[in-house]
Amino acid sequence: MSRNKPIIGIISNLHQINHRYMVHGSGLMNAQAVLAVAGCVPLIIPTDPSTTTVADLLDACDGFLLTGGQPNIHPEEYGEAATPAHGVFDRGRDAITLPLIRACVDRGQPFLGICRGFQEVNVAMGGTLHPEIRDLPGRMNHRMPPDGTLEEVFALRHTVQFTKGGVFARLMGADEVMTNTLHGQGIKDAGPRIVIDGHAPDGTPEAIFVAGAAGFTLAVQWHPEFNAENDGVSRQLFVAFGDAARAWARGDIIGGEVVARADVGGQEPLSCAG
Repeated sequence: MSRNKPIIGIISNLHQINHRYMVHGSGLMNAQAVLAVAGCVPLIIPTDPSTTTVADLLDACDGFLLTGGQPNIHPEEYGEAATPAHGVFDRGRDAITLPLIRACVDRGQPFLGICRGFQEVNVAMGGTLHPEIRDLPGRMNHRMPPDGTLEEVFALRHTVQFTKGGVFARLMGADEVMTNTLHGQGIKDAGPRIVIDGHAPDGTPEAIFVAGAAGFTLAVQWHPEFNAENDGVSRQLFVAFGDAARAWARGDIIGGEVVARADVGGQEPLSCAG
């Protein structure tokens, strides 16, 4: 479908407002990054199977931003029983995003996964999750700080080391970048087609894509939507995602293997938040 600007469906989360009203919403940073950096039109998608279908979303949008969110993927989606450590859930979002991801992979339609979206990509492709990374031996606490300003919450906290010569290293023009970290869960077993292309210093997977997919399937465990206009790491991700959405809108497909940009200079760690 040809448009002046591609439409990016931003996956929403279900929230309760004033203890009464249930709303589907997404952080302003997601829409700002899609509009100002990816150069696309942001469209917030209600994740409720009673209001939309995967087929309708695929027709309406040129790509999808799989956002972060506090509700976790229900462990039944990867064959495990729920425990208190798994937290709260949003089964409506599970019902929309997991088949949507698989359909995008099959069609070559682009998506960019962030935090929970990163985990959704792994689960959709047959992987599993740890309910609490910080409880694993040798792992750091990846959760967001309990207090502080927005800048403090999204501050740089660790490096991510990419596979030398891999998709993310080529895209960033660097083998190592600095990122924020605001998650509790993480990949336990990668899905059969999931390529882990970047790790935190404690071994936690941080950057993935789907092997053999015709389209753009990059996903990251950190939050690149923060300060996306000014940050080198975030900007490259959203620019590449926007390019993939424009290609889809034209009837072309840009796969994960061709998103690397030779003009991204430098080998020093890049920042994800400032």
